[in-house]
Amino acid sequence: MNMPTFFDRKEAARRLTEQGLKVSPATLGKWAVHGGGPVYQIFGNKAVYTEDALSAWAEAKLSTPRRSTSEVA
Repeated sequence: MNMPTFFDRKEAARRLTEQGLKVSPATLGKWAVHGGGPVYQIFGNKAVYTEDALSAWAEAKLSTPRRSTSEVA
């Protein structure tokens, strides 16, 4: 079994931002409390994220492509 690479909140935020989706570590923390963010796991007392979890969350949040602001999904 291949174990995935895990990222702390700072690294997860950096990776999302590098993909053009500006997210701060504090925002990831807020979403962990209130919901709406990527799934995470706890290692010790720290939240960790996988690349797959970050990608799946981002894909789910993106709308379909649009040509105009008047288009509704």
